[in-house]
Amino acid sequence: MIRTGFLVATALLLAGCAGLRIPIPPGSEPEERQVIQLINYAQRVATMTAEQQRNEYSASNQAFARDKDAISRVRLALLLATPGASVQDAARAAILLEPMATPGDAASPLRSLARLLYVLLSERASEQKRANQMREQLEARKEAERTLREQLEARKETERTLREQLEALKEVERTIMQRGQESQPRRR
Repeated sequence: MIRTGFLVATALLLAGCAGLRIPIPPGSEPEERQVIQLINYAQRVATMTAEQQRNEYSASNQAFARDKDAISRVRLALLLATPGASVQDAARAAILLEPMATPGDAASPLRSLARLLYVLLSERASEQKRANQMREQLEARKEAERTLREQLEARKETERTLREQLEALKEVERTIMQRGQESQPRRR
């Protein structure tokens, strides 16, 4: 529950504040500026139309193919990780971020952002996996319930048939008893 809340809060933080632009403080370190620019980029991507997102994906993908530096890697990963984006591919985003998300590397603002995004994507993937498992279990239970219902209906039908046969046998017995009584001589 806490994980889900954390995921929702982070998704809202990255995607929901489209109108908010984080100002870059004067005198900040170059990497801090890059991280702020990446967060602003993520906010812009969240508000783009599907066509704009596809165009942005094409441009980001080409930039990453030319220069596989950390900034282009995180930029493409942010685009692919945007919830509801037309180019969303959380698995590829996680693959892009994995080299930067390894623990033990020197801490830097860019690596911290990459680790955070990687953790969020991992959590999202595990939640999706759990949801799929629960969906499969639900479907299996529905199928078992349907099978049991069919078996119950078959038993009811068998019971109805047996009752009809029993009634028919009782009718035959009555008929035999009536014939037996009619064939006996009457006493005067």
